[in-house]
Amino acid sequence: MQTLRRKDILGLEEMSAEEITLILETARSMREIMQRKIKKVPTLRGRSVLNLFYEPSTRTKASFELAQKYMSADSVSVAGTSSSLVKGETLKDTVRNVEVMGIECVIMRHPASGSSHYLAHNVEASVINAGDGMHEHPTQGLLDMFTILDKKGRLEELKVAIVGDIRHSRVARSNLWGMQKMGAEVVVAGPPTLMPPDLTAFGVKAFPNVEEAVENADVVMALRLQKERQEGGLFPSLREYSELYGLTPQRISGAKEDVLIMHPGPMNRGVEISSELADGPRSIILEQVTSGVAVRMALLYLLLGGTKEE
Repeated sequence: MQTLRRKDILGLEEMSAEEITLILETARSMREIMQRKIKKVPTLRGRSVLNLFYEPSTRTKASFELAQKYMSADSVSVAGTSSSLVKGETLKDTVRNVEVMGIECVIMRHPASGSSHYLAHNVEASVINAGDGMHEHPTQGLLDMFTILDKKGRLEELKVAIVGDIRHSRVARSNLWGMQKMGAEVVVAGPPTLMPPDLTAFGVKAFPNVEEAVENADVVMALRLQKERQEGGLFPSLREYSELYGLTPQRISGAKEDVLIMHPGPMNRGVEISSELADGPRSIILEQVTSGVAVRMALLYLLLGGTKEE
């Protein structure tokens, strides 16, 4: 596959292994641009992008904006609290009004699951899902795979253990879909109350304790507790969660010696992961952030790099 034959990037559930491979291979070239002294290419000169974030974001928003600047795209950023949505305007009308100003691609984060699909079906511009509710966060899944591939040289037959709040995590869903399509074995662990009821649909095995899940794992990923999406009483306290499910060197001692430690951020140190692991020699958490810029550059290039006819 040489081109990405789709208008939108909405989720990894609907994406093929060939499409994922193309994106990851393209990201390698984009990372080379990031390593130059002058990080600027004219590839997207004259193309226009809207960053529409209805939820707080640090890494995703900043990396998308940097990706646009590095590729010379014209962009504008709008926060949900400063848009006309607070005056009663619908999401559809907001984007349609901006679209007639010449916007060709919309990067959107929204608290409602399925919002990116709704938008994609109602506008001509390309839509990239930067996280929609508890549904998916495809660019995070792609950058996680890109980081593992860079360190391990492959995804096939690797064992990846994801620990934490699986039920409320869009990051978990994108990684479950994406990594399995690329040949990895994915297992999960966490409190039963934080496991999705439809876990069997993902084809992954859930373990009641972390130690069993990380046995012989090549990669261990901690997830942020999605406290803003949780109902009350899903676990007794943060201290008790940390004692049972927080990642520590002792808790993951059964993983492979060269295990990679990951976290999509933001981290709650001492709850989901210890500082000793997060800052240790096997941690690739900061590499994930770097990968995010390269992957988002790749997506912008594949969606907007050529002419509309191409």
